[in-house]
Amino acid sequence: MTDRIYNVLFLCTGNAARSILAESILRKEGVGRFNAFSAGSHPKGTVNPIALQTLAAHGYPVEGARSKSWSEFAGPGALKMDFVFTVCDNAAGEACPYWPGQPTTAHWGIEDPAAVEGTDIEKQRAFNLAFRYLRNRITQFTALPISSLDRLTLGNRLREIGEGEGATRAA
Repeated sequence: MTDRIYNVLFLCTGNAARSILAESILRKEGVGRFNAFSAGSHPKGTVNPIALQTLAAHGYPVEGARSKSWSEFAGPGALKMDFVFTVCDNAAGEACPYWPGQPTTAHWGIEDPAAVEGTDIEKQRAFNLAFRYLRNRITQFTALPISSLDRLTLGNRLREIGEGEGATRAA
């Protein structure tokens, strides 16, 4: 018997950096157990090139990465999500669409590496830090015995993961 594969959606406002990083990390770390997606409430339309460089440098997939609207995942007929994580405080504070399937949600906010101004090295450092925070959270998530946890316990564990190192607070 094969285990169930869970659908996971990472949300951010622009879907150009943090949510893209998270999607790629889960695609690699959760292969065979999770399907990873990302979207934004106000997508920028392009992926931040430093996000793609960071992923490639760490050996994570960048193929097919694109900035897209969360409307692709909302409403009747949309793919049912099992988990929805916000990775930026702005998206966490917005009124989200209806997600088919009543997914378990949590806020995993971290600082926006794309907002860092300065030298190329300072910008890359910010993306590497965001990558590290997200990879740590996703590693904890993929290690959870999801099928053996009740919904309340699972929700509490996911919120605890989001309060880890580098956490920001939702508005």
